[in-house]
Amino acid sequence: MGEGGAHPIRVLLADDEHLIRGAMAALLALETDLLVVAEAATGPEALARARAHRPDVAVLDLQMPGSDGVAVTSALRTELPECRTMIVTGHGRPGHLKRALAAGARGFLPKTVSARRLAEIIRSVHAGDRYVDPELAADAISSGESPLTAREAELLELAADGAPIAEIARRASLAPGTVRNYLSAAAAKLHAENRHTAVRRAREHGWL
Repeated sequence: MGEGGAHPIRVLLADDEHLIRGAMAALLALETDLLVVAEAATGPEALARARAHRPDVAVLDLQMPGSDGVAVTSALRTELPECRTMIVTGHGRPGHLKRALAAGARGFLPKTVSARRLAEIIRSVHAGDRYVDPELAADAISSGESPLTAREAELLELAADGAPIAEIARRASLAPGTVRNYLSAAAAKLHAENRHTAVRRAREHGWL
């Protein structure tokens, strides 16, 4: 039981950096009204643990193997709408914030936040509030919207690992020529000389 006999807030922690996740779990364990019910190191593992333990709040790392925190947030919004999600990140770029909020995240904060502040934000998000780190919010406002269409962003993401056009076309179920056209358009919008530079620039802005 938490303070005053109330049930503690059930928390899921997902971060692929074991040291950080373990430290968060240990520090949150000191809060009498918070209970870490599950931990995960990858996106798919976070979803599986959430389904099994049905936490009140999921604290998700932005970048995890398998699927990122935004994808997990989107899935939880559909599967467990009563679970509120927060994203913590060491790479708080403006586009990431916009994607996270669009997916349904109720919190977005840097990993530099103190344990005490993290606990406060978990309580606030659980109560129905939204929290966005002020500096990240200011950056997002000044950065502008992504110039990429959803399809261009999807194909740049597929090109990120250096896959050849034919492989990207197969994964996207498109003709190779169509893929080239989309990637060329994306590179032009980002003032990049090739798709590899385009991927890098899009990621720098958080548009992927």
